[in-house]
Parts: sequence; C-alpha cells; structure tokens
Amino acid sequence: MLEGKRIVLGVSGGIAAYKACALTSKLTQQGAIVKVIMTKSAVNFVSPLTFQALSRNNVYLDTFDEKDPEKIAHIDLADWADMILIAPATANVIGKIANGIADDMLTTTILATEAKVYVAPAMNVHMYKHPAVVKNMTTLSSWGYRFIEPGDGYLACGYVGKGRLEEPETIVEVIKSDDNFNMKWKGKKVLISAGPTKEKIDPVRFFTNHSSGKMGYALAEAAADLGAEVTLVSGPTALNTPVGIKVIHVTTASEMYEQMLSFFPLQDVVIKAAAVADYRPVLTYDEKMKKKDGNLQIELERTKDVLYELGARKAKQFLVGFAAETNDVLNNAKKKIEKKNLDAIVVNDIQTKGAGFQSDTNEVIYLNRTGNEKHLRRATKKDIARQILELIDAELRVDDV
Repeated sequence: MLEGKRIVLGVSGGIAAYKACALTSKLTQQGAIVKVIMTKSAVNFVSPLTFQALSRNNVYLDTFDEKDPEKIAHIDLADWADMILIAPATANVIGKIANGIADDMLTTTILATEAKVYVAPAMNVHMYKHPAVVKNMTTLSSWGYRFIEPGDGYLACGYVGKGRLEEPETIVEVIKSDDNFNMKWKGKKVLISAGPTKEKIDPVRFFTNHSSGKMGYALAEAAADLGAEVTLVSGPTALNTPVGIKVIHVTTASEMYEQMLSFFPLQDVVIKAAAVADYRPVLTYDEKMKKKDGNLQIELERTKDVLYELGARKAKQFLVGFAAETNDVLNNAKKKIEKKNLDAIVVNDIQTKGAGFQSDTNEVIYLNRTGNEKHLRRATKKDIARQILELIDAELRVDDV
C-alpha cells in the first residue's frame, strides 16, 4: 500500500532514534522511497551511514550543504515528499515547529512543505505532560499534523509511563491506514454547516452563542481528505478558510436555512454542526438603541429549524445532526433522531471538561437510528472529525450492500 510513496523521515535527537532505523527498514520493505533528515543531536545517537544503508538514499544533515547547485535542498525535499514523518519527535523539535522556528535542515523542510506531516513523540513522561509541550502539540494538531501517540512503558531515563516512541510496526500501520482512508469518498458530495449565527438587535448589538466553528471546519477538512466535494456553510468565525473547500459565509439563521436547503438536494452526506439560533428579535433597529432607565424587554420569535426541514426533505442523503447538551444527554439525542428524521446524531455534554464550545478538543457520542452508540474519547477535534467520518463511512458501505 506504500509502494512508491515518497516519505521524508525526520529523526531528532532522542535515545529512541535507534527505533528509526527499524522504521526506515520497514518503510522501504513496504515499497516506500525514504529520505532521512537527521538533526545535529540525532547524529549523537545513530550514524548517518546506518540510515543511508537502510534507505539506499543520501541522508540530509545540514541546511547549507547544497550538493546540487541547481536546487535548494530543503525546498526540493519539501516539494518531493508525499508525507513527512518525524520519529522520534522530541519536545524541542515539536516546540520549534509549533513556533515557526526553522534553524536546521529538518525544521526548514517542514515549514516549507505542503505534504501531510506525521509526528511520533518520544520523551520523558513529565515532559510529555508539560503544559508547554501539550500546547505545542495542540497547535500542530490544529494545523492538521497527525500525531502517533507514544506508548506506555519503561523509559530510558528510568521512569515508567507514557513517552516511549510507538513501535515501528504500529507507526507503519497508522500510515497505511491513513493512506487507505484517503479518497474513499471521491465522487461524493458533502454539505456541512459550522459556527454560530448572529441575530441583529441594532447596529451595535446582536444575539449569538459560544460556537467557534472548529468542529464543523474539522469535519469539512476531514471530508476533503476523503476525496469528497465539500461545501461548507459557515456562520461568523475567526477560522481560516480551508483550502480546496467551497465555503459559503452567512450571518443569520435565516441565511443559514436558505443556503443549506439550496445545496441539500444534490448531496450524499449532510452534517449540520452549526449552532443555529433558535430565536431572533421580532423588532430590529437601524439606529443604536439608547440606554434608558429601568429594564429592557426584547420580544423573540422562533427561527426556522434547519435540521428539521432537512429531515423532512431527505431522500437519498445521509443526514447527521449535532446536539450540545447539559443534561439527560442520550435521551435528548434519541428524541432528536426521531423528531428530525436523522440517520445519526453526534452529541456531547458541553459541561464536560475539554468537550465544550471554543475548545480544541472534544468528547462525543455517535448515535445512529438503530440505537448503536459509539463513545469517542477526548481527542482533538480533527481526530474526532476523522472518527465520525469513519463511522459514517461504515454505515454508507452497509447501505450499499
């Protein structure tokens, strides 16, 4: 499955560098073309000659060692790669990449590439849990870097815990699984909504909610990775527009309703992840309302229920809703599946730490029409998005049989 794949393996300076030798061998046995970049510290653990013999390619050590005057080595390597794998990834190299520091061959290549980057950390158990390291890993994950978590066990420093580089066989299987995941949905059309809506009171004030749009955007990017033609209808967010995805920007619940229903008929999969306002002011003002003595009452009216309308019009589409709950989570989710004619719903308790609005992580339950539940443990929203799409894909394949 990795036949002909061009892989840049970045080896940074940790004792686990010796495992990168076996990893190089296993990747080449799978048919991959491997080129190794070593940091200055990595050379203290393993000889470059070892990687040269195993990969049958030159090993890159120095940004300024330009062997071919017609090419800039780190740019050429960044463009050449189908994927970059950093194994082992030390706390130091993770921190440099997360903060845009490019001071050696490995970091300059990574900052110059548009290839997918895999990161396999290896470090002391306390370093792995340090807030700075956690923050840096979260940053990289939010950029689309794929982490291959370290294993638990005895570490070279004498501690026992999480921080040991994952075994080469497992790393290879993760990459193969990802490669198989890509392009599964080529030819499918996917419609996703994300973010909040804003309902105007006057030119200064509006009603909204705490949704950041991160979950919906992560779903859109994961669907694009699957090869789908993705349309993202987004409320106001501070997120960057995803590459290769058609984005329709809206502000109000009414605009969200119109755009979702407009694109709905031609879609194969529709995921309503947006937090659409249930109510809006009956009266709005073109001029700023002046402060007065006493209380202010604003009458609200119901907005159109986007998900209910999609469910009522559903034909061939696989329709998935999202529900943010604070109590009786599963029962409320089950009621919504029936009431809104959904194929599945993704529900979370927003009072759970790391699972609410604005967070870079999430923890959810995927529930389908037949009552099957899948609890997705806390992970980055990008990882949760991928897992949700894998569950949807499994159901689509059953329907196709």
